Amino acid sequence: MISPIKTIVVIGAGAMGACYASKFYEMDKNCISLVATGDRYDRLREKGLIVNEKCYFFSVIRPEEKAPTSDFIIVAVKHHHLEEAIRDISNRVGENTLILSIMNGIESEEQIGAVYGTDKVLYAVAVGIDAVRQENSITFCQQGKLFFGEVKNLHLTERVMRVQSLLDQAGINYETPEDMIRILWWKFMINVGINQASAVLGAPYSVFQNSQEARELMESAMREVMTIAKAEGVHLFEEDIENWNSFLSTLSPQGKTSMLQDVEAKRKTEVEMFAGKVIELGKKHGIQTPINQTLYRLIKVVEGI
Repeated sequence: MISPIKTIVVIGAGAMGACYASKFYEMDKNCISLVATGDRYDRLREKGLIVNEKCYFFSVIRPEEKAPTSDFIIVAVKHHHLEEAIRDISNRVGENTLILSIMNGIESEEQIGAVYGTDKVLYAVAVGIDAVRQENSITFCQQGKLFFGEVKNLHLTERVMRVQSLLDQAGINYETPEDMIRILWWKFMINVGINQASAVLGAPYSVFQNSQEARELMESAMREVMTIAKAEGVHLFEEDIENWNSFLSTLSPQGKTSMLQDVEAKRKTEVEMFAGKVIELGKKHGIQTPINQTLYRLIKVVEGI
């Protein structure tokens, strides 16, 4: 019999982390806690989080608290906060804890696994969620789909089935693909395109739904990822871009990417993890990446304004 997941921790209660936390709260308000520090801890305790106009007061834990370990941890922080987050969950990780990173990029699972062991980490990406955050208020029309699993999922492992059972109970859309690494690169390709193009254009999803030129900018950045992925032994295809465009058409026209939200809030972006990583891998394989080099320069300028 598969042991159920009873206790859940989310670190990084931004737009995406808050959406999933609210779904678990609706399932069982006593199962979910947030890990936070400093002023963030105080704000979550005092004001809670408003998700789709409903206020949630989650249990909030400081990293140093010696509370019982958790069955399941979701890591939803920005790339530049990952090292700190890995330290902050140390008291929550126990012998049977499973960790799911829903961060952008292609490296967070390896970084978490290097500290806590790969036997505790499952791969994951969230696609098609159109959450927008303003201070402590988060709104979304589409929850999208969570792709997760082992590296290969021809046969489901017990830990994958444990998480599937939890997501079923919480009403979270998911899929466990056969090749999780390919899906990880697919999401990376999407982020390199839509996040960065939206940041330099200041454009919500409606612009990409209606403007051919905006989509062409997005897709040109994505195709550089396709070329690099092939050199890395991962195969992405034109139909993968078409599949993303199908997701894009369902998103709220007023919705905004996480990078555009960062730019508007004058927060540090994840450009090093997107264009920066593309440029790095391009140099490694002798592949030209002019679109991402230009996007990198533009976003670094925007960050400094």
